[in-house]
Amino acid sequence: MGSKDFKLPDVGEGVAEGELVSWLVGPGDTVEEDQPVAEVETDKALVEVPSPYNGTVKELHVEEGTMVPVGDVIITYEVEGEGDESAEAEPEPEVEETAEADAEASAEAETAESEQAESSAKGGRVFAAPSARRLARELGVDIAAVSGSGPSGRVTDADVRQAAESEAGASASAETESEAQDGDGPRDVDVDRKSSVTKRGEAGNGQQPSDVEAAGRDRTLAAPATRRTAKEQGVDLNDVPATEMRDGEAFVSAAAVTEYAEAQQAAQEADAQAVAEAGAVADEETASATSEGGISGERIPYRGVRRTIGEAMQNSKFTAPHVTHHDSTDVSALVELRAELKEVAAERDVRLSYMPFVMKAIAAALKQYPYMNATLDEENEEIVLRDEYHIGVATATDAGLMVPVVENVDQKGLLQIAEEMNDKIERARDRSIGRDELRGSTFTITNFGVVGGEYATPIINYPEVGIMGLGELKERAVVEDGDVVARHTLPLSLSIDHRILDGAVAAQFANKVMEYLQHPKLLLLE
Repeated sequence: MGSKDFKLPDVGEGVAEGELVSWLVGPGDTVEEDQPVAEVETDKALVEVPSPYNGTVKELHVEEGTMVPVGDVIITYEVEGEGDESAEAEPEPEVEETAEADAEASAEAETAESEQAESSAKGGRVFAAPSARRLARELGVDIAAVSGSGPSGRVTDADVRQAAESEAGASASAETESEAQDGDGPRDVDVDRKSSVTKRGEAGNGQQPSDVEAAGRDRTLAAPATRRTAKEQGVDLNDVPATEMRDGEAFVSAAAVTEYAEAQQAAQEADAQAVAEAGAVADEETASATSEGGISGERIPYRGVRRTIGEAMQNSKFTAPHVTHHDSTDVSALVELRAELKEVAAERDVRLSYMPFVMKAIAAALKQYPYMNATLDEENEEIVLRDEYHIGVATATDAGLMVPVVENVDQKGLLQIAEEMNDKIERARDRSIGRDELRGSTFTITNFGVVGGEYATPIINYPEVGIMGLGELKERAVVEDGDVVARHTLPLSLSIDHRILDGAVAAQFANKVMEYLQHPKLLLLE
């Protein structure tokens, strides 16, 4: 018998930590390989973590309700025929060959990159969306010095704005004296980076780097592997102090990128500590205020899926200028057609609602208005016209709003769409749906009519550029040939990203969707 430690694995792309919601095993339990041992909630979904071993649970290292970084030990097993191991062997670092470094420098770079990869998995480095980085450049804010409030320390637009306001409150002389100051955390880091670069120049075979300021460069030489490392770590190569000069231009090595990222991380940790200390004081003040008749009531942690949804909504609303087009259409013919097909669908064990008809109508209209099926690639400053028609269906769950995606709606029949949609909505509500099934949509539909709503201003599922909201389908009084008659009508609310689409296109697109819903047999021609 020997001991084996099990670390929390990477349970999804981009996930750096998760909340251990519940243990499914206890000390002394015998488990088999692939048997679920814990439920972990990430910022994406609730997932079951399977055991990698056959053995007996010796110790549980984490209490339920604790946030656990990826890579932390959560269970120790007793395993037959295994030697005693205090921790799993670390994966062998990827070797990067660089012509400019000798064997010793290469070893240092590989070790640093391995450590940096582990740090990245734990969310310790500065991460920021392209919109936040662009805003930081516009406002003159050093993104590396901003403490992120998003998941895993991600820097949001709001964080950048707050940092800009803080800098604006500093004295006017701070800018001219910035190089002489040594009490500011980020500036200390800059000094450390320059001295570390000088040491690398002395130890390597290249010539000494010049005094070119990193922030002033618009071109930097680097090996492809180094550029990949910089991209993975969210580092701008032009911001990294030069390792050496080649033909008058700055050259940066992988080790320099890693040291730069670590320096930024150190600055962020220092800021986080300061924020934590300030927060402790604020908590005391809040407690005092509450005891004196201030804010009181139940406090629920704002994290996990709920926080992810909230930040996605905030990012969409403050990134894409929304405009909403409202309309209503007569769907009496659709009501009759669905009544005819409902029995046929039931014979095939499929529940047929109106949603598959709407999805087919939208897919058909998207083909005629390709900018409605677009995505804005902000980093490359390009509008991408998608050639796939993946429709997301916003679904209310106990954990918040989720968007299961039905792919290639244009290539599927009504019953196939209905069956797939019903299955994914059910699994979203019981939180057994896979992460891949909740992303990749090119257009989204939200149905607030199921709770009696008529019109709304739905928020776009960014980076999509449009979302269609459905009101309650019911009989309403309408004027027809001068007479007031009762007709089945469906209110529609179409929100668009006004950077990409104009109001006229939104109205034309909505009219085309309404045409298909008024005359649903036209969908047979699509």
